[in-house]
Amino acid sequence: MRVRFTKMHGAGNDFVVLDATRAPLALSTAQMRLLGDRRFGVGADQILVVEPATQPGVDFRYRIFNGATGAEVEQCGNGSRCFVRYVRDHGLSERDTLRVETMNNLLELRLQPDGRVTVDMNQPVFEPARLPFDTAGLTPQILNGFELWPLALADGVMVDVALVSMGNPHAVQRVQDVAHAPVALIGPQVESHPRFARKVNAGFMQVISRSQIALRVFERDAGETLACGTGACAAVVAGIRLGWLDARVDVQTHGGLLSIEWAGPGHPVLMTGPAVTVFEGEIEL
Repeated sequence: MRVRFTKMHGAGNDFVVLDATRAPLALSTAQMRLLGDRRFGVGADQILVVEPATQPGVDFRYRIFNGATGAEVEQCGNGSRCFVRYVRDHGLSERDTLRVETMNNLLELRLQPDGRVTVDMNQPVFEPARLPFDTAGLTPQILNGFELWPLALADGVMVDVALVSMGNPHAVQRVQDVAHAPVALIGPQVESHPRFARKVNAGFMQVISRSQIALRVFERDAGETLACGTGACAAVVAGIRLGWLDARVDVQTHGGLLSIEWAGPGHPVLMTGPAVTVFEGEIEL
């Protein structure tokens, strides 16, 4: 079968976007992996599928598949920005504000006059059991009333991580210099740590000032990516809870700049950043 696609990126986090609003698009896990393959397919961190909404008061359904494994995943912040740009550019909606449903959430997306997109990422979740994370036998360090959990890694290495779910799980650690942080060594160990039943996205955050951080993220089943929208949200939320950051923070990633705002517990996280179309085409699957 031939499938039309659009290649997009949000701060370097890249996607293949598929339109399933007019007819169902039932691709196998192997076909999703082929789309995501950077040598034999199109190449992408995630595959995004636009579908009709399944509930009232919602504009679209938004499904996300890991480009490396083909498995459906819960959330992708950079992808959600590309989603609204795709919907507008392809004439699927004329609205600047959209409500979309994901596997486990509802998101509100707003197209800004400068072409960037702001996403209401809903409220962060902090309960370890909801990531899920096994706390048995661990005693967290309490800083500014927030928990830092110790993780034992290989060769006796210990790291302290802040746990945040943005619809998907994140473990954020603070580093002195993110450019030289051992992401390739520590990232896989945190990602696949046995205390995380469904793995975790491992964030490495350098606090530059109270309004600016630099961030690298080793993502579940994807490795390090150029940017991670939910990872940026999780890092800023953790930094605010720990007393390191103010309510609005610019996040510098390898792929570009994201702006995150959070007014504190009981409030949603707002993420603003770019959404860019790279090219369109067809592929035989």
